[in-house]
Amino acid sequence: MKSVFVLLNLMLISASAFTQVSVSGSWSIQEGTMNTTWLFQDGYYSCTQYDVANKVFSYTKGGAYSIKGNELQMHLTFHTGQKEKIGTAETAKVEVKNETMQLTVNAKTEVYRKLDDGKSALAGHWLITGRMNNGTMQTITPGARRTIKLLTGTRFQWIAINSETKEFFGTGGGTYTFVNGKYTEHIEFFSRDSSRVGASLSFDGKVEGNNWHHSGLSSRGEPIHEIWTRGL
Repeated sequence: MKSVFVLLNLMLISASAFTQVSVSGSWSIQEGTMNTTWLFQDGYYSCTQYDVANKVFSYTKGGAYSIKGNELQMHLTFHTGQKEKIGTAETAKVEVKNETMQLTVNAKTEVYRKLDDGKSALAGHWLITGRMNNGTMQTITPGARRTIKLLTGTRFQWIAINSETKEFFGTGGGTYTFVNGKYTEHIEFFSRDSSRVGASLSFDGKVEGNNWHHSGLSSRGEPIHEIWTRGL
């Protein structure tokens, strides 16, 4: 009987050793009026600092990520604050408990509160693959120059970049809802035009397989019809 208990304890210890930390979803910390928000979805992440009250965009960075044990490994595809870091890797010690995410980098620890768990019909790492032009849907093949849309359970961010030239063309983000085929964005930061902060935009949306059809009026009031593809 004693050997059975020993075996069970060893199995429990072994199982706990291989338990993977999950950071999927969105997390945020606020200092004064400045927010720092992380999005993690389908192996891709972004971290953005912004001030909604004063309509200030500070920086955004992101790329692919993975977790090994309690280590968050991040591979930077874009970084508006430190362009020279694009193409490099960053690591952080991560601990998730009680609806918080604790990140430790260079002995500095920050604690973020959970905003959502990354679950919704639109949650994903999307790339634009089609856009209507003069009545014809034109195919867009993602390469080094790409437009990304990252959605968690409640938050969104789009990022336009060129990973080879390290160019950054713009970003915007905030919260969203998707109800009865109506997708609505509530903008909290916009790198190219701070006057857009506080605005809400509604679009018709439907998901067919890995494609998201997105149509309506852009932030400039222009008609758009786009196709975004998940998982490329």
